[in-house]
Amino acid sequence: MVRVEAADGTPLAVTLYLPDGDGPFATLVEALPYRMHDVTASYADSYVRFADEGGFAVVRVDLRGTGSSGGDATDEYPDVERSDLRTVIQWIAAQPWSTSRVGMFGTSYSGFNSLHMAMEGVPELGAVAAMYATDDRYSDDVHYMGGVLRALDLIDYPLYMVAMNALPPVPAVWAQMGDTGWREEWQRRLETFEPWLLEWLAHPADDPVWRRGSVRTAPGEGYDRFTCPVLLIAGWADGYRNNTFRAIEHMEDWYLLAGPWSHKDPSTARPGPHIDCDHELIRFFDQHLRGGPPCAPARGRVFVRRPTPPAPDLAMHDGRWVDIDEWPLPGATVRVLAFGPGQVAAHGDVGIMAWNSCAGGLPWGQPLDQRRDNAHSLCHDTEIEEWGEVAGSPIARLRLRSSAPHGQVSVKLCDVADDGTSTLITRGMLDLGHPEPGEWFDVEVELEATTWTLEPGRTVRVAIAGTDWPNCWPSAGAFTLEIASVEVALPVLPDLPHSRHRFLPGSGPHEDDAEGVEWRYEQDVLRRETWVHSRYGGPYDGADGLHVTDVYDGHVGISTADPAEGWARGTARYDLDLPGEGRASTEATLDVRSDAAGFTVRIELDAWHDGHVIARREWRRVFPRR
Repeated sequence: MVRVEAADGTPLAVTLYLPDGDGPFATLVEALPYRMHDVTASYADSYVRFADEGGFAVVRVDLRGTGSSGGDATDEYPDVERSDLRTVIQWIAAQPWSTSRVGMFGTSYSGFNSLHMAMEGVPELGAVAAMYATDDRYSDDVHYMGGVLRALDLIDYPLYMVAMNALPPVPAVWAQMGDTGWREEWQRRLETFEPWLLEWLAHPADDPVWRRGSVRTAPGEGYDRFTCPVLLIAGWADGYRNNTFRAIEHMEDWYLLAGPWSHKDPSTARPGPHIDCDHELIRFFDQHLRGGPPCAPARGRVFVRRPTPPAPDLAMHDGRWVDIDEWPLPGATVRVLAFGPGQVAAHGDVGIMAWNSCAGGLPWGQPLDQRRDNAHSLCHDTEIEEWGEVAGSPIARLRLRSSAPHGQVSVKLCDVADDGTSTLITRGMLDLGHPEPGEWFDVEVELEATTWTLEPGRTVRVAIAGTDWPNCWPSAGAFTLEIASVEVALPVLPDLPHSRHRFLPGSGPHEDDAEGVEWRYEQDVLRRETWVHSRYGGPYDGADGLHVTDVYDGHVGISTADPAEGWARGTARYDLDLPGEGRASTEATLDVRSDAAGFTVRIELDAWHDGHVIARREWRRVFPRR
């Protein structure tokens, strides 16, 4: 355990893993707000492997105000975070065991800040590997999709970060860093912390708040700020996949690994095929930090999916790997599907079979058979006559009008089998703003990046609806969309040979993934309501005798009579057994309700030490609809 002082003197908690031998060593850094000694102590398995097998020094950082680092956690990716990480990188370069060559890596949050640091021009930073990390926080994170508030995400990350950020520093680590009074520090955190969600809800439109922490400054812009090689790792079942092709189109020194995975390590993520991703990272950093051989025969390795029957816990997706060295590919074409008029009334719970757009560990599983949702959508079917492989972000262009001064449009692309099974390929969502009722206008909906094989004899279905719930929050009331015309542009690959790269196999998903997990749909027929419920969590061990129990429980509902009326309620709780210091517990609850005018939000936070209440806080806000 090492204390590194930030530029303003704030102590940052750092854990150092050194390989055997005298060194010096190239160093890999991962920086997260997810508490390295308890909540994410299992990440250390990869750090040990990077040191023992890869020969890298590894540094893990608790970000400012989280875990056992000092300061305040004011929001995701504050400006001071980049300053702190620059200080850590420069501290590494000055150590006798360091070659002064540093790489950053990480999944999700630590993938985000790895990309941020790649734009900072830090001379010691030689390469970055970002897994499941987007280039645009507003359009492709847990906040908004097409300008529409994400619904199901509210009961997960935005909620549990309230409870996690309210936990104390680890007493033994806090003392080891030269600080005393961990209880006083805990009390200070409880008194000063503000839920990040409130800031996100206060900014429903794209503005400078969302540009902080986003690589993309505008379509096609911002990527020239990278100052070192960047490896992007993406999953077609993950929510942060949209940066893949649009980023490499504008980047100079890029590498891409894109598989079928959800928001988990590719060695265990559902669905497979599963690969040993740590081995791929070791090879990438060996090439760019130590001058080793090329990590792969091509800059990009992309898994092109083939039709596979849907399942919420799908373990394996059919498909094949192809190599790419540039983007767009020479010989790539665009296949346009064109359809005529129709209309569809917004139905509150359309989208339920697609669940959410970011699969991860259960209950954040994968889409089901789409026929129930298709039945309440305007569907256009085209029989596939010519084989082709789609890769990229399909674009839907619609001429439409709404019957009300509000509205949304959801576009889903599905693959329909002979037996009628409808498998989701990709989806897109757009808030229509405040249209003049009855006035025609044109919209463009970017569907999420994907790959798919179009097989002759099957059917491609374009399903258009006015909602995509519970993935996104419905509009301010009932409305009907009248569609004059629809065009969907599918980016189709040229005929590519199979990839020459050979992956080491991953271990595959755990057999007990669903143990203790709840994922339910319920309908109240007389009240005309639909609910979804999720629950997961349990006990596990941290480092040095720490023990954690966490529980995440959420409930999201919608009126099918009036989609303006919706709600999301959830609880996230952590019980942390601290050796010799008793039990620290935090619990955050969230209640969000909507009507035609806006959202009413209540957040409560409770903290206990050995069962005795030490803090209770509450936040109430009302946010108008966009």
